[in-house]
Parts: sequence; structure tokens; C-alpha cells
Amino acid sequence: MTDIDRRVVLGAVAALASTGPLAAARSSAFPRGFLWGAATAAHQVEGNNINSDLWLIEHLKPSPFVEPSGDACDSWNRHLDDIALVAKLGLTAYRFSIEWARIEPEPGTFSAATLAYYRRLAEACRRHGIAPIITYNHFSLPRWVAARGGWETPEIASLFARYCDRAARALGSLPAYHCTINEANQPLLPYLLRGDKPDRGEEFILGLAAKAVGSDRFGSYASGNRYRARDAMIAAHHAGGDAIRAAVPGAKVGITLALPVLEAAPGGEAMRARAVAETRTVWFDACRHDEFIGVQNYDRKQVGPAGFAPNRTDSMTDDEGSDNWTESLGTAVREAATATGRPVLVTEHGINAIDDARRIKAIDAGVASLARAVASGVPVLGYVHWSLIDNFEWLRGFKPKFGLCAVDRATFARTPKPSAHHLGRIASNNGLKGTIA
Repeated sequence: MTDIDRRVVLGAVAALASTGPLAAARSSAFPRGFLWGAATAAHQVEGNNINSDLWLIEHLKPSPFVEPSGDACDSWNRHLDDIALVAKLGLTAYRFSIEWARIEPEPGTFSAATLAYYRRLAEACRRHGIAPIITYNHFSLPRWVAARGGWETPEIASLFARYCDRAARALGSLPAYHCTINEANQPLLPYLLRGDKPDRGEEFILGLAAKAVGSDRFGSYASGNRYRARDAMIAAHHAGGDAIRAAVPGAKVGITLALPVLEAAPGGEAMRARAVAETRTVWFDACRHDEFIGVQNYDRKQVGPAGFAPNRTDSMTDDEGSDNWTESLGTAVREAATATGRPVLVTEHGINAIDDARRIKAIDAGVASLARAVASGVPVLGYVHWSLIDNFEWLRGFKPKFGLCAVDRATFARTPKPSAHHLGRIASNNGLKGTIA
């Protein structure tokens, strides 16, 4: 057990002693130093990420994206303001990603200016008393990597390690936590539950992209052979993590996994078991020697004998009908901690909802279930909400609303929603006030 593990577990035990057996979870269930934060990702907020594979795909005709990212939220020019906003809300952590396509726009060519830019962001976090949580890859790849096959290219582990080395050396000891790859396990789940078949139109779109870059090997996140990409991502995670630790002795390195609660619908037990084994267990095994595991949970999904089954209707849903079960987050962190023996950092949790009152309910339900997990002895390091601001949500464009703060699409002005101040109050109380049954 590391010092971090010991401190967190002892904090949880102390909280349990003060509140009594698991009859209730109070705000004191969270240990001293527990992080409360919000997250963004580079491609979704910075804007004009023109050297990335996704920028290329967004501008294909036809494109699977409903609209291009364009200026996104103009965070490239406003990131310091975003960090000040995190501090003003009373949060103590900010998770953001650095963009490989900006740092290494051509193979072996690294931008000193871009590396210095990201270091300034981490420094700004520290000045505001905010723990920077850095993600090295959040879906997007440099276009030249995609042209070589993306995550399926044979040299991806060494390429990713080289990039992680340069970035980690620039960031130094500033980051509190280093996340190698975001939701690396996510692409395989829908692929498996579609019968190991590509999404409709995927091969056509990738053919257009390959033609655009003059390559027949074009590969992107959530495309191609998911099993080959999974194994390559595991190798890249290990190589990248080792590079970060070598560059920054004492660095706390982990990966973030998408962990919706998977329940077996009638007849779906075998398919659920396969989904767990192929999209989770192999990743849990790969994370056992990391300093932490990042858990990203939004919903509960039903698995039938032939794939996804209709959602249950006994809990709140988001704007697209996902099942936002109140115990989803606590269930996910228990699973991850039990399977890996690692401390858990909740790197994403939230809801797609225009109605901000539902976001407040989702936050309260998630924090309450997390408090119960901590009180039962699960070592949890922090809770990071997705997302700080309404942003570009990939194929769906700007329509989904996950943000604690609204963004004016014309002026890019940020306006905190009631949920932002609500999470800030939770942070100042180190949990929900009172007793949670």
C-alpha cells in the first residue's frame, strides 16, 4: 500500500468511526484533502485544433459529425480565465488535457511554445490553489499518427511514450495526477454489443479520411479493429506511464476508464460476462501497478443476449434517455477499487441536461453514493465533474449540455449555472451537508 492509499483509507476509516456503521454517510466521509473539481478536454474547448485527425473528419463531406468544432469555446485564448473560474467557484481541482496534435504537429517536431503554454496553465492552477490533473490523450490524435493507422500502428507505444516524455518534462512536478489515455476501454463496448461490427458508415468515412491524407491505413479513436487497438492502447499506456515516471520521479500515473454500470437483462448474463471480461477485466489487470485508476461513470446500461437492451425506467434520465441511476457512481468506484486494488479518482461524472435542476440532482445522487462507498472503506481521492463548461460533444456537436457553466456561442462568455455554485458549496463543506440515508 502506498502512502496515498494509506492516507485515504485511514481518512475513510476515521470518517466511518465518526458516523457509525453504514447507516448513513455524512460529509465527513470524505477525507481531508479530498479533491473537488471540474474537467474539460482540449479538442472540445480550445478551438481550431487543425492538425488533429478529428478536425479532418469533421470537415469531410459527408461527415459523421453534425457540425465542426471550429472555435469550440475559445479556451486556447481563455484558459487562464477558465482556471480563475474554477477557483472562484471554490473547486480545488481542474482536469484538462494537453493536445498531442499541437505539441507534435509533425513526427519528431515538438513545439516549445505549446509545451510552455500548457506549463503556464498548470502553473496558474497552482497559483489558485488548484490541483492540475493532466490527461495526455483525450480521443484526438495528430493527423500524421492517424495516417499511419492511429492506435493500430505498430509503433504507437513508442510514439506515445516519446510524446509523454516531452510533455512530462515540460510540466515537471506541477501536475497532481497524470492520466495517460481517456476512456481507452470505451470503443470496444458498443462494438462488441453490435456483434463485433463497425458502425454503419464507418468504413466509408474512414475511406474518405484515408484518401484525404493519402494513406490506406487511416485510423482514429473508436474505429478499425477494436481488439488490436485495445491491445495497442494497453502497451501505449504502459510505455507512456513509464516515460512520465522516468521524467518526473514520484509522478502519480493512471488511466481513465469508462465504467457505466452493466446489468444483465433477462437472458443477457453470458453477454454481460463477456463484455466485462473484454472491456474491463483486461484493463483492470493492466492498471494494477499504477498509482491510481480514473473512473468515469454517467449511467447504467442493460445488456441482453444480443447486445444492448432497453434501459430501465425506474430512475432519472438525461436528455438522450440514458439511465442516470442514483447508485451508479458508487457502484462503479467499488468495482474499480476491488478489481485493481488501486485508489480511485473520479475523473468524470455528470449528466447531459438542459434543465440544470436535473444536474443538481445528479450531482447530489452521485456524491451521496460516493460518500457511501468511501464510508465503506473504498479509497477515493477526489470527484471531478464533467464538465466545467458546455462544449463540443464530439459527433453530437454543441447541442448536449454537460456544463456547470453556459457558454455564449457568439461571445464565448461563461455564465455559471446554479449547479456550479452548488458543487462549490459541496466542495467547501467537503461533501453534502447532513445525513444521507
